[in-house]
Amino acid sequence: MSYYFTILSPSDAPLFNIAFGTSKSGGDGIARFRFPDSAQYMNQFVIHSSLDIVEEAQWMNGNMYLKHIDTYPPAAAYISAFLTPSGTRFLLLHQPPQPPSTSSTGGSSLLSSSFSGASSSRASSSSVAANPTSPQTEEAVRQFMNEVYENYVKTIMSPFYRQGMEIRSPVFRTKVTAAGRKWL
Repeated sequence: MSYYFTILSPSDAPLFNIAFGTSKSGGDGIARFRFPDSAQYMNQFVIHSSLDIVEEAQWMNGNMYLKHIDTYPPAAAYISAFLTPSGTRFLLLHQPPQPPSTSSTGGSSLLSSSFSGASSSRASSSSVAANPTSPQTEEAVRQFMNEVYENYVKTIMSPFYRQGMEIRSPVFRTKVTAAGRKWL
C-alpha cells in the first residue's frame, strides 16, 4: 500500500506532508502511487477534495478519529481523517497496490499485499489489503493517527513553534515515518 499523510491547519493551510509505503511483511517503505508522474499534485487534490466531507463528519461525530470518510475511485484511493481539539486535521490517503490483472467484476479481490494491520497471519494480511475499510485496517490507521497526534502535541508545545507554522522538524518527520513503519 502507498500512503500520503498530511496535516492541515483549521484554515486549510498545509502544515506537514509525507508520502511513504508499506513497511510490514517485507515491504520496502517506498510509496508507489498509480500516477507516479503527478502523484504529489494528485494526492494533494484528492486530500483537499475530501475536506467538505471532513467538515460535515466532524459535527455529526464526537470522536477525534473519523475513520474512512471518502473514496476517490479513479485512483482507488481511500481517505481517513483525525481531528484535533484545535481544529487541525490529519488526513491519510491510502492506496492499495494495483492488482496484477484487472477484472471488471472483482479486481480488488485479486490484490495481494504485504500490508498487515494488527494481525500477523498471512491470510488476514491479504484480506486487509483487499479491503482498506476492514476493521483491521481501520484499527491500524487509528493507532497510527494516535501516535502521530502524540508527537504533534509535543512538537507544537515547543517554545520555538508558532501557531499555523509549517512543521519542518526532521525529528517529527522521523517519528511519523517510524509510526508508519510500526502500524502500517
